[in-house]
Amino acid sequence: MDEKDIQILKAIGTLKSGSPDKISNETGIPKSTVHYRLEKLQERGILNDVFEFDLENSGFKLTLITEVWADYSPEYHQIVGDKLAAISGVNEVYFTLGDTDFVLISHLTSREMVEKLISKFEEVEEVERTSSKFVITTIKKGTNPFDDYTYDELVSSLVADNQE
Repeated sequence: MDEKDIQILKAIGTLKSGSPDKISNETGIPKSTVHYRLEKLQERGILNDVFEFDLENSGFKLTLITEVWADYSPEYHQIVGDKLAAISGVNEVYFTLGDTDFVLISHLTSREMVEKLISKFEEVEEVERTSSKFVITTIKKGTNPFDDYTYDELVSSLVADNQE
């Protein structure tokens, strides 16, 4: 990754668009170069073609954050993590360090869905207990870490010449 790639990725976050025209206008990088670089970023797995959904407008007005404690056994993080990930309604599964074994994020349409989801967690044999919290207000939600750093911070941490 080089400085032009970082400019393009920051522009995608700022513009909320992958349009080569818009990115070119934002960065001053020629449209053909932007197009070529977007293809290369996709080939390297840095970018994908996923459309972003507006959860609230789609009816998923409830976000549930669930902490899960599980019985320890060899490879339990993968075994239990896979079981939790397979539960309908679970959007994200994180194996964590500290007191909690897993953190789950779920987007749901109703309290009835929440109740069903919690019941499914309890059906996983290795799960000892859970603690779930409703999100009242989302203060910041980002899927693009390039939005969270300055250009200089990104260059110093991502460009090969600047890494130790």
